[in-house]
Amino acid sequence: MTTSIPHIPTLQDAKANEAQSRAPYAEALQRHVAKKPTQIMVPGHSGRGDDMGARLASFFGEKAVELDLPLMLNGIDLGPDSPMQEAQQLAAEAWGAKRTWFMTNGASQANRTAAVAARGLGERVLVQRNSHSSFSDGILLTGLIPRFITPSIDEEHGISHGVTPSEIAAALQSAVEEDRPIAAVYIVSPSYFGSVSDVNRIAEVCHRYEAALIVDGAWGAHFGFHEDLPESPVRLGADLVISSTHKLAGSFTQSAMLHLGYGPFADELETLIQRGVNMTASTSASALLMGSLDIARQSMVAETELIGQSIELAREFRELVEADGRFSLIDTGFSGFGDIVDNDLLRVAIDVSKLGQSGHWVRDRLIEEHSVYFEMATATTIVAVLGAGHLHPVADIMASLQAVADEAQTLPPATLSFPPLPEPGDLRTLPRDAYFGESEIVSADEAVGRISCDSLAAYPPGIPNLIPGEEITAETVAFLQAVATSPTGYVRGAVDPFVTRFRVRRMYG
Repeated sequence: MTTSIPHIPTLQDAKANEAQSRAPYAEALQRHVAKKPTQIMVPGHSGRGDDMGARLASFFGEKAVELDLPLMLNGIDLGPDSPMQEAQQLAAEAWGAKRTWFMTNGASQANRTAAVAARGLGERVLVQRNSHSSFSDGILLTGLIPRFITPSIDEEHGISHGVTPSEIAAALQSAVEEDRPIAAVYIVSPSYFGSVSDVNRIAEVCHRYEAALIVDGAWGAHFGFHEDLPESPVRLGADLVISSTHKLAGSFTQSAMLHLGYGPFADELETLIQRGVNMTASTSASALLMGSLDIARQSMVAETELIGQSIELAREFRELVEADGRFSLIDTGFSGFGDIVDNDLLRVAIDVSKLGQSGHWVRDRLIEEHSVYFEMATATTIVAVLGAGHLHPVADIMASLQAVADEAQTLPPATLSFPPLPEPGDLRTLPRDAYFGESEIVSADEAVGRISCDSLAAYPPGIPNLIPGEEITAETVAFLQAVATSPTGYVRGAVDPFVTRFRVRRMYG
């Protein structure tokens, strides 16, 4: 295992590199279309905004049709020194990584790729329970044996945060004592509500136990690009970081990155990740998505001042929220949780419970009456996500929120009861065995005590409440049904929309 760690590129290093002012892959796309090529190849619209491509051009613009190019073109993505390789290396430098891969199947692809890499290190993985369902899918596909660690939970609002270094250390030590050592640790930072874990110390703990640290930093792609934001987790010692670049860093929806750190597993992981990318990537990856990643990186490095302005607007929005006694900020309570060491200022989670209506109702009214779309809602909370470097009209947003609050106060108070987040049932068989084993569909009542064959995740926020191999509990059934019948919720993986039935391991005898 390599122990020496080279200099990790800082944001200042990236800014000093003149190449960061370019977008080599996006520029290569432009050079190609400037030749006015005759394309008798895929895609079927042939890069033309006429004939059968006229409707596409009318809807998306002719340039989008022209730039929608396939893979394996000289001067764009072929060869070790291609514009594509240069673009990914510039992204690695910008985020402080040894190497970066562009993802066109979203952070979900990055999660599944990370699972493939983790399995290459060993069969056991320690997983923060509020991980995204796509990593659970990766566990299922690769045959990893998961051991779960429960994050801290805000019982008042029914939301989960992160884990502490000492909790990670205790879990790893316990695994060693059981002669079941952990090969990789998977944590989530930041959370859906902006809480940030102590990635630096967690990485130190993991490496002490010879385990790689994978960070789901999907919601923190903008970290490290301004002094008032948390640092990029790659620079803090993480071995792999999932980065959903489209969320706050400005690339197109469904585009993401996977960053490899400079830690002790770098050489081994690099090969494993490349093999995983080959397995999970489309052979017809979108040039538009990859071009947007290249340009997003260019913008994040160059526009520190704009990012700072967006942070100031977020602060202004926070002040407006706190000045109205009907609201409060969720992160004012973060100090009560030992796992939280920082928070993302561009994530504004607002407690609306004093209005007497649910967060779902508030979000729906903002959409229906004001065309203001908050990112998500819970029973007590609505969450705004302010894109890095984008200047949002926060006074107008606040005016819309206050108008909805005024309306709420004219209505009879709603019942805001909501089941607490359930504890997971016991893992009674390996996820892969349960998923591929013989199954049957039974009613929700009959499912209690049985082994699930499916992964079920309540949205928002997409955290698995049940994975294959786990025992189904009455509390989990109640929670999933409550989410499924709420105005803006649904349950991914359920047999039916209202979760009245479950797919369970078949019983014999």
